[in-house]
Amino acid sequence: MELGMIGLGRMGGNMAMRLMKKGHRVVVYDPVTKTVEELVKQGATGASSIAGLVSQLAAPRIVWVMVPAGEPAENVISNLTKSLSPGDTIIDGGNSNYKDSMRRASNAKRKDIFFLDAGTSGGIWGLKEGYCLMVGGDKKAFKQAEPIFQSLATAKDKGYGYVGPSGAGHFVKMVHNGTEY
Repeated sequence: MELGMIGLGRMGGNMAMRLMKKGHRVVVYDPVTKTVEELVKQGATGASSIAGLVSQLAAPRIVWVMVPAGEPAENVISNLTKSLSPGDTIIDGGNSNYKDSMRRASNAKRKDIFFLDAGTSGGIWGLKEGYCLMVGGDKKAFKQAEPIFQSLATAKDKGYGYVGPSGAGHFVKMVHNGTEY
């Protein structure tokens, strides 16, 4: 499978690496050019903008966003929605507020774009150990992206799950964070 990854910090970069190790084609973008260059050396395809990333993916596209919650996520998702086409999917793997995820899903749906909110746990150990993914949103989009979740998870048959409609993934992650901390 192929996907785009926007946000190549410690978790986003490691997730891109794990996906490549599992055989996925990953197109990467981050405003820090050096980070993109480092992942290109590891086998990723680099992009210099969100539109450039989208243009390098075949439809229907899947783009994973791994940027901080709040204004950074809002800006990236807004810009991404303008570049995508009907049938494409956005996955927000950051720690966004579940109410923001519900609103973003509604906005994306008006353009016939799917939006999945994927609460992601695993930190810097995720590259080696795998991630725990709590995914909310459209069930059809979840099934289409499931090979990605299986590759990121701790095992093909565990460590990820569909937890309900839009907002549910980030809601479950919020409860997870509260329990953990």
